[in-house]
Amino acid sequence: MFCDQCGAALAFGQQYCSRCGKVIVGKIETYRRTRVQEHIRLVGILWLAYSAFNAIGGVVLVVLANTLFRHVMSREQALWLHPFLTFIGGLVILKAVAGFFAGWGLLQREPWGRMVALVMGFIALFTNIPLGTALGIYTLWVLLPSQSDDEYRVLAEGRAA
Repeated sequence: MFCDQCGAALAFGQQYCSRCGKVIVGKIETYRRTRVQEHIRLVGILWLAYSAFNAIGGVVLVVLANTLFRHVMSREQALWLHPFLTFIGGLVILKAVAGFFAGWGLLQREPWGRMVALVMGFIALFTNIPLGTALGIYTLWVLLPSQSDDEYRVLAEGRAA
C-alpha cells in the first residue's frame, strides 16, 4: 500500500507516513494467496483437458471394437476380444466422466470436488503414463496436505455464502 498524499510505500501496521507524516486511516493488510488458491483453477482445467483426451480414446476404442476389429478377426478371436475391448473402452469413458466431475467440482469450488480430485489423482498415478502420472502428482501436491483441506473448505464456504 502507498501513502495517498506523497506516494511513499507503507509497511504493515504503520500508522504514520515516514515521508510526509500523514496519519494512515484504516488497516494496512497484506494479502497472501495460499497454495490451493494459486493452483486450484489450473488443476481443474487440467482435469477437464485430461478427461477430454480419455473420452476420445475410450470412444475410439469402443468404435474400433464394434466395427473394424469385429470384422477383421476370426470368429474365435471375436468371441472374447470384442467384449473385452468394449469393456476396456467403457472403463476409459467412465474414468473420463469422473475426471470431468473432478475438474468441474474444483472450478466451481464444490465441497466434494477436492475428494473426487484426490481419488482421481491416485488413479491417474498409474494410468496414462507419463501425462496421468504428472497430473496425479500435481493434484496430490496441491490438494493432499492437511492444510489444503482447510484452505479448500474456506474456498468452498466462500462460494456457498
